[in-house]
Amino acid sequence: MNTPRQTPARFARGWHCLGLVRQFADGRPHEIEAFGTKLAVFRGRDDGRLHVLDAYCRHMGGNLAHGTVKGDTLACPFHDWRWGGDGKCAAIPYAQRVPPRARTRAWTTLEENGQLFVWHDPEGNPPGPGVTIPRMDWIDDEPSDGPETSEWSDWTWDSVLVEGAHCRELVDNIVDMAHFFYVHHSVPTRFTNVFEGHVAAMYVESTPRRDSGMELIGADLSLRSDAAYYGPSYMIDRIWQPLGDGTEAETVLVNCHYPVTADSFVLMYGVRVRRLPGTTARQAEDMAARTARGMRVAFDQDIEIWRHKTRVDSPLLSDGDGPVYQLRRWYEQFYVDAAEVRPEMTDRFEFEVDTRRAGEAWEREMAANLARTGTPGTP
Repeated sequence: MNTPRQTPARFARGWHCLGLVRQFADGRPHEIEAFGTKLAVFRGRDDGRLHVLDAYCRHMGGNLAHGTVKGDTLACPFHDWRWGGDGKCAAIPYAQRVPPRARTRAWTTLEENGQLFVWHDPEGNPPGPGVTIPRMDWIDDEPSDGPETSEWSDWTWDSVLVEGAHCRELVDNIVDMAHFFYVHHSVPTRFTNVFEGHVAAMYVESTPRRDSGMELIGADLSLRSDAAYYGPSYMIDRIWQPLGDGTEAETVLVNCHYPVTADSFVLMYGVRVRRLPGTTARQAEDMAARTARGMRVAFDQDIEIWRHKTRVDSPLLSDGDGPVYQLRRWYEQFYVDAAEVRPEMTDRFEFEVDTRRAGEAWEREMAANLARTGTPGTP
């Protein structure tokens, strides 16, 4: 087997989400610790655009994220040097001229789906053709007649700092069928992966564990999930859940992250839900909040595992495991120079896990747990 190399001690090439656009649109600079450094995010007052600069002033090291937005520039709190969104020093109030070499790093940005992204490339290259964040054009972001006419709730958004783990641990989840049963208390009945280019997809159908006692919307019914990573760190997951009365709950989950250091990252997730017939916009917002709380429970379950596990670069696998090595070859493309990306990292690959044997074993386990306890509860 052609075993993937260990993930290099560098940060992935690709688009990384920093959060919702609205959280940066308050007229103040914001500090983001990412990629082993600090960034300063601000919206220009005149051009209305979001800009991302290296946080430390090239003059004498002041933290620009602690400065002030002045027009379309970010003023350093130390000596008031004014830095434009293009990275050029636009003015020094106490000096007659700006040194020609007075520049700082301006990060390439993208605003999509109500979120702010920065492009990171260790080689300093711009985004390649076709490597972008897809627009969720099935969601009406700006209904013409106000929120009551929107089919979807607004984003319910949360984040958590995960320390002591590389972000590959999170990406591994999309091929790890068995952990959904043991960690997240669900029973996969279909589990398929498709990798191609910069996209890695997971198609899942599942039912909740009968012995878990978890209180979920439609807990006795099935769930279908179509999820895909677009690049190394941004996943869109569309989830459908029948409610038993002919209606279907539809949720969009964004699961994304950016690295802070080589062994820590900020995990963010956002939820939007489609309004059910006969419900109000407020009820849709409440449903999104409840769904987001459920997602936080699931992510906390993962984080607890990551906090106590060790990193395994060459795992010992069984025939019931998913395509871990193929996923890691796909993932490796974001950690090598562009010239080193090999076809096996990007060629189309499809794999469907046979869930029947696992399902039969798990059914016996659940039946035994229920017989022992008499009522559903934590196994």
